[in-house]
Amino acid sequence: MIQVIFILVAFLCGSLPFSVWLGRIFLGLDVRHLGDGNPGAANVFRAGNRAAGFLALLLDISKAAAPVGLAYFNFGIRGVPMFLIAIAPMLGHVFSPFLGFRGGKAISTALGVWIGLTIWKASLAGVISAVIGIAIITPPGWSVILALGGILVALLLWMPDPLFFFVLLGEALILAWTHRTDLSHWPRVRPWLAHRFFRSRD
Repeated sequence: MIQVIFILVAFLCGSLPFSVWLGRIFLGLDVRHLGDGNPGAANVFRAGNRAAGFLALLLDISKAAAPVGLAYFNFGIRGVPMFLIAIAPMLGHVFSPFLGFRGGKAISTALGVWIGLTIWKASLAGVISAVIGIAIITPPGWSVILALGGILVALLLWMPDPLFFFVLLGEALILAWTHRTDLSHWPRVRPWLAHRFFRSRD
């Protein structure tokens, strides 16, 4: 019974659209009308309010990390129930009932899942890989794939737990779907890097 409760709570936590709410409270606007139309922290930053942006980012990470970490470390849940608990916040974010089941891309929520499961090990590898990807390639969706690759390497080296690999696969499927537009285009090198590379060959 406790596993079912955790799955429902994790989905509900993930569905909380903090970025939309904070945009209305601090900015007086709907952040879905900015940038890529995504109800996420990135569009709060685009609105020009860094404090609200960081708060939205922290809350989007925490709404996954809290239920997942509580279930994994405090209640010792494992196996299929833990897999469902780990995926539930992302599904809640993507299909938020608070937004008519039209949510965000679940990047921050995916990071929160790994913080909940591994504290810093997999999450740090994902962040480093994502930052490198953002710096060197475009469209941004490919940076997400690079982040998943970094997490995979971390799991293979330090945490070869089958549960983690299934969670990574589930995340990959969800993130590939939410970034399907970006991934429909081949990755390209960022202009600054391409310019430096070709200039060095002259």
